[in-house]
Amino acid sequence: MDGDWTEAEVGDFLRSRRARIRPEEVGLPAHGRRRVPGLRREEVAQLAGVSVDYYIRLEQGRGTSVSDAVLDAVARVLRLDETEHAYLRTVARPGRQRRKPAAAPRVRPGVQILLDGMEHNPAFVLGRSMDVLAWNALGDAVSGFGRLAPAERNVPRLVFLDPASRELYPEWTAVAAQTVAQLRLLAGRYADDPGLCALVGELTMKSEDFRRLWTDHEVRECAFGVKKVRHPVAGLLTLPYETLTIPADPEQTIVVYTPEPGSETAERLALLGSWASSTAR
Repeated sequence: MDGDWTEAEVGDFLRSRRARIRPEEVGLPAHGRRRVPGLRREEVAQLAGVSVDYYIRLEQGRGTSVSDAVLDAVARVLRLDETEHAYLRTVARPGRQRRKPAAAPRVRPGVQILLDGMEHNPAFVLGRSMDVLAWNALGDAVSGFGRLAPAERNVPRLVFLDPASRELYPEWTAVAAQTVAQLRLLAGRYADDPGLCALVGELTMKSEDFRRLWTDHEVRECAFGVKKVRHPVAGLLTLPYETLTIPADPEQTIVVYTPEPGSETAERLALLGSWASSTAR
């Protein structure tokens, strides 16, 4: 993703956030015909205390020297949450230093030992493109990463390009929206990553659902939550999850499913683990 992409992104993001705020919500009169929903650029500029020309340059991606104070004011007017605010700072002032071509990411042996030690919790590691880099036995039993080719071990590809995902996730619509919101956050954070650019381009071409969700410009940090999985052997699993960023490798994240001990899902996972072990033997 090059500078042209980030210039378009900041404008699209700000316009999408202007459109969701009604004038009366910020104390402006609602009368008068409006060509587009939400606030006008002039109104955002007025409420943020900057000139209209300055704000227009920001929406056009020409505000790379914009101050924190201005971005904070714009975020306040547009009622951005903490994640959206951080995202605006990232895409409004993208780093211009190009990354060297990245080597294939590797998970340190100690991290794999950590995964394997979590015998009762499915766990896996995601890279910055949401590629699945490593997993433990129960994580494989739940998600089947080991049967996939390396290029297929990518969460967005599985969600949008694998027809089986709609059966795997009973709440597929919510999972899809969450996946796109996380991917957009990563795409803003690593705007010069060619792998991420290729992934977004591929999904845009191949999935109408992805295209629709991508244009919503939702950004969300999926640090914890609950996901439901309909497993062909274990049945319906309700899986709370937590994520942990690896300090030595901050572009890698451990995802751990954490069902409550003694719950039906925990019991089903125990049976699934026994079944997977016997099948492997």
